[in-house]
Amino acid sequence: MIVMDNDKHTHNNNREVVISIKGLYKSFEDNDVLQGIDFELHKGENVVVLGRSGSGKSVLIKIISGLMKPDKGVVKVLGKEVHRLTKKELIDLRLKIGFLFQHSALYDSMTVKENLEFPLKRNVKDISQEQIDKAVKEVLEAVGLADTADQMPTELSGGQQKRIGIARTIIMKPEIILYDEPTSGLDPLTSYEINDLINEVQHKSKASSIIITHDLTCAKKTGDRILMLIDGKFVRQGNFEEVFDTKDERVKGFYDYNFIE
Repeated sequence: MIVMDNDKHTHNNNREVVISIKGLYKSFEDNDVLQGIDFELHKGENVVVLGRSGSGKSVLIKIISGLMKPDKGVVKVLGKEVHRLTKKELIDLRLKIGFLFQHSALYDSMTVKENLEFPLKRNVKDISQEQIDKAVKEVLEAVGLADTADQMPTELSGGQQKRIGIARTIIMKPEIILYDEPTSGLDPLTSYEINDLINEVQHKSKASSIIITHDLTCAKKTGDRILMLIDGKFVRQGNFEEVFDTKDERVKGFYDYNFIE
């Protein structure tokens, strides 16, 4: 497993770039959140963006998905410059991007099955109920919750809700998945299972992912490459060992404060 990860890490340069960011700046009044970010995500790669709460990690994915405009810089997703797209083009692009929000964002008034059907019914023209049922069954099996279709989200544990959130994300077969704090609020064992699931999704779907987290165990387990965001800039990047092999007190402090093996 470790060999494969290192191998992936070294061959990224030859791969297609699915997200490219150059010279990205974003401020809110006096708060300079992103200060000159350069970043590439390659096809099939899991990149972790690591940083403390409030360091601008979530702002970064909002900009990537066109929910927020940058003050300066160029953001290209699947070859398209996000902030030059028309409303319709942006909607089309977003169908190729899957989001897993920090709070699984399931609709409490719908069963698990209805939650999973919703994006298909809303976005896929001329899809039959039979095709929908098949897709729902596939993603529920993929996240290990085949028997929960008729349950309500409130009947599920936090970890199960997170899994259903992942199922709803992958049912649209996105090319890019953005995970916002996927393990937040979960106990260590459930976090461990979610990390495994993120890797499994990458392996099976060949999607490219950005995983926003401040959980070092998550970063270590899921990241082919890790970028450390401090004071609005990426101060370190590489695999887990490379990122933390530094004398930089800001990086070491983050490690000491956070790491539970």
